[in-house]
Formats: sequence, structure tokens, C-alpha cells
Amino acid sequence: MSPLRRTAGRTFASLASPNLRRYFAGLTVSQVGSWVQLVALPWLVLDLTGDGTMLGLTYALQFLPILLLGAWGGVIADRHDKRRLLLLTTTLLGALAATLGILTVLDRVTLGSVLVVAVLLGTVAAFDNPTRRSFVPELVPPEQVANAVSLTTAVFTAARIVGPSIAGVLIATVGIGWCFVVNAASFAAVILVLVRMDPGTIRAAPPLARARGQLRAGIRYAWDAPLVRLAICTTFVIGVLSFNYQVVLPLLAERTFATGPAGYALMFAATGVGALAGALVSAHRGRVTARGLGLAAVVFGVTMALAAAAPTLALEFVVLVPMGAAGMVF
Repeated sequence: MSPLRRTAGRTFASLASPNLRRYFAGLTVSQVGSWVQLVALPWLVLDLTGDGTMLGLTYALQFLPILLLGAWGGVIADRHDKRRLLLLTTTLLGALAATLGILTVLDRVTLGSVLVVAVLLGTVAAFDNPTRRSFVPELVPPEQVANAVSLTTAVFTAARIVGPSIAGVLIATVGIGWCFVVNAASFAAVILVLVRMDPGTIRAAPPLARARGQLRAGIRYAWDAPLVRLAICTTFVIGVLSFNYQVVLPLLAERTFATGPAGYALMFAATGVGALAGALVSAHRGRVTARGLGLAAVVFGVTMALAAAAPTLALEFVVLVPMGAAGMVF
């Protein structure tokens, strides 16, 4: 076997699982739609208000429920059938996207309605995120879990290339509202895969029995495990100060480089190109170390500083690629 085939076999090993392949197919379609919406939402807020503060408030309200309810969402995921829970959360996310799309297409959307939808999206995501992440390991043998999780990240990041490009075209041609409609329709792919998946072939962990103190026990476990504690603390700091693409990139596009939605979408796509490369590197390595985590954080900070100093849009595109790679590896 050639070195290239051996490398590919190791990188994509978990795709030998039929359940994972089918889930990835539906997830890819859904994630493309999600990135179409992620690009459209800040542009809609800027179109309605022209205010960067309102843009930051929108994302703060969307992620506040995840901060407040995310740990509880993990407990709920452990207590219930994850496939059924994902069917519920996916349906709700699709309904919220459809609501925002209809309001925008009919020119009835207001900042208030956007903020309400943002809070509801965050609330559903607080339960969807931990369920989705913990569902993937149930689709593969234990020795392939790290590979499957990394490939799931690769699916998300591949969507960061395609989704923003589609959003740029839709915004420039038929309008912002259709971005949300497209996202709503994309959830049908995941729903179809989940409905047709045979529950008997899923390596489901036994449901966690309801008991007092489970949330505290989970937090205590995470804090007592040195590498997990390091990952949580560094992610908190870098998440607060650095992972703010949705707020910064539209403002850079509109105010610094004076480009339209097409240029803004391409900036997102550039981070996606780098993030896809970073995800595949992570999938190939298959393990996480404290040294690798720290190195990725340093490279991410350096490339972000270069992105801040880029004098032209062309150089911004060039720097955003390694920045996206370093952020994804981290």
C-alpha cells in the first residue's frame, strides 16, 4: 500500500461505519445551510441598524443560553435517547430559521424579532450541541472515536467554505431572507437520516439514571482532570477574546475594506479553507496533547494579529487561511 493510501486510510478510518457515513451526508447539507444563516444574520442586523453594538448584542443573546444551559444540556443528553433528542432539536432549529426567513422575505422583520429568534436559537443549541457531539461516538467503535470527532469537525469546516459562498450569492441576488429559508430546508437532510437510521446498530451508552448532583459531578470531574481543565480554561479565554468572527468580519468588510456581501462571504470562506486543513490535520493525528493545544493557541494569536494589521483585502484573505487553520486545530 502506498504512503498516500495509508495516510488516507488512517485519516478517514471511522468512515467505514455505515451509520457515520449516512449521518455525515445529512450533516454536511445541514451545516452548509447553517453557515448560510451564520453569514446572513450579522448582515441582516447591520442592514437593520448599521450598529456594531447591536450586532454584538445579537450574538451575546444567542450564546447566553448556551453559557447558562450548556452543562445542563449535557446532562439531558446523557439521560435520553440521543437520536430522538436530535430529531426534536433539529426540527426546532429548522422552524426558527423558517420563521426568520418568512419575516425577512415579507419585509416584516425587526431588530426585536431578530433578538427573540437569537435567544431561542441559543436555547435550542444548548441542548443540540452536547447531544450532537456525544452522538457521534455512538456510531463508531471506541478506537475510532477520536477520528470520528475530528472528521465531524472537518464536515463543519468544509461547510464554512461552501455556505458563505452561497450566502454571498443569495444576498446579492434574491435577498437576505432566502438565506434563512435555505437553512430551514437544509435541516430536512439530517431529519431524514435520523428517521431512517436503525437504532439497533447504534452503540448507545446506557441512559444516565436521574439523580441529584449529576451536574455538579460533571463539573467536578472536568475540573479534576488536568488536561480537561486546561482545555476549558484556555477555551474560555480565547473564546471570549478571539473567537468572534461573526462580529468582527462583517464590520471589517463594511467599514475597513468597504466591500459588499460578496467580499464579506469570501472572508468567511477563507477562514473555512484554513479550518478544513486544520481539521484534517487533527483527524490524522488522532490525539490531543497540552503542548499541541498551547502551540495552536500561540499560532492562532499571531495570525489574528496579522489579520488585524492587513492593509488590503487581498492580504486579509491570505492571512485568514492560516488563522482559520490554527483556530480549528486549537
